[in-house]
Amino acid sequence: MNSALLRLAATLVSGVVFGFGLSLSGMLDPARVRAFLDITGNWNPSLAFVLGGAVFVSALGVLVTRRLEHPLFDGTFHLPNNQVIDRRLIVGSAIFGVGWGLVGLCPGPALASLSLGLPATVLFVVAMLAGMLIHDRLVDRKLPRQTSAGAGADTGLSQRR
Repeated sequence: MNSALLRLAATLVSGVVFGFGLSLSGMLDPARVRAFLDITGNWNPSLAFVLGGAVFVSALGVLVTRRLEHPLFDGTFHLPNNQVIDRRLIVGSAIFGVGWGLVGLCPGPALASLSLGLPATVLFVVAMLAGMLIHDRLVDRKLPRQTSAGAGADTGLSQRR
């Protein structure tokens, strides 16, 4: 089997597992997410346990990955170069957080929730894609990119050959 097909199969399996986990944990329900974010009202801590489980599994993945010379289905690791915390990152994070708090959906669960066929979720995904398109076509072209030399070298996932 060629590596492109293996990468595609691994992506598909990962997406199915992720979507099933979101569904099983109830994170496709925006009301549950909003209840987690409502710390002064009827707070629901279930999202904290889902996030904790995700951090645990991710930490195990990082530990395994550090021992690998290269990914299973690629010749090298593709790590981000920019590790600068700048205004764009902070503003984007704030916009993401406000949207998540208001609607109770973030991109992953929103895409998984499309399977439910709820009009509000479809509208959210269309609006999210429109926002991404507007950013890429109008905003991103006007803003300078920041890069830092050598960033990514200290991530523990060195690109060994």
